[in-house]
Amino acid sequence: MNRTQTEGRKYLGKVYLVGAGPGDPGLLTLKGKSLLECADVVIYDALVSPTILAMINPLAEQINAGKRMGRHSLLQEQTTQLLIDKAQDNAIVVRLKGGDPFIFGRGGEEMAELVKAGINVEVVPGITSGIAAAAYAGIPLTHRLYSSSVTFVTGHEAAGAYKPKVNWNAIAHGSETIVIYMGIHNLPYIVEQLSAAGLGLETPIALVRWGTRPEQEELIGTLKTIVEQVEQTGFGAPAIAVIGSVVNMHSILSGCRPI
Repeated sequence: MNRTQTEGRKYLGKVYLVGAGPGDPGLLTLKGKSLLECADVVIYDALVSPTILAMINPLAEQINAGKRMGRHSLLQEQTTQLLIDKAQDNAIVVRLKGGDPFIFGRGGEEMAELVKAGINVEVVPGITSGIAAAAYAGIPLTHRLYSSSVTFVTGHEAAGAYKPKVNWNAIAHGSETIVIYMGIHNLPYIVEQLSAAGLGLETPIALVRWGTRPEQEELIGTLKTIVEQVEQTGFGAPAIAVIGSVVNMHSILSGCRPI
């Protein structure tokens, strides 16, 4: 069904774009949990943890719309259309996204399409992995001695000319701490670009995989060593990268990981 076919339709329900947080079920908001417990339909992403999926109303219809590198359960257009269709016949439709819907989660795109279709929609923020995974690794993104600013950037750029290319030169000089989402597959290119922009090869970098989950792992290095470390260890996605002097705090604070 295209947009012109949806014009003039009456919708029974409301769509909630809910951030599931980074994985630890204790980091899900109370509002998000209550919506899962009373939802009629839940359309969820690949990185939502099983413990959070277990909170879903057992009578709810559950649909996997997950996207992982090279593997899409549903195309983005199909997911949006599914939300539109489910809102016609269901009172509470939850679009459950890992992290926060508006931080590299396509929540803004989906919400805009729902609004255009005349559907009542609300966003329920979640804790983004760039903050939580770093915290669980003992890395404060700001610190009075090391960093007074943070930049969040995607390491996996969308295809198509409409999406401006990341200006890695500006990123390198824009703040003391850089947090990169979805950058593991492009790490050699990212390191090359940041180095060419003047970021020192001895700059500390931390990779945090499966942040806040029991299987969380960290790989600590420098811009000079990290690509080789990844190749040697097989360290892979899903992971964030934290770059900057704050990474040095890992050796002091990593033993205080939340339980």
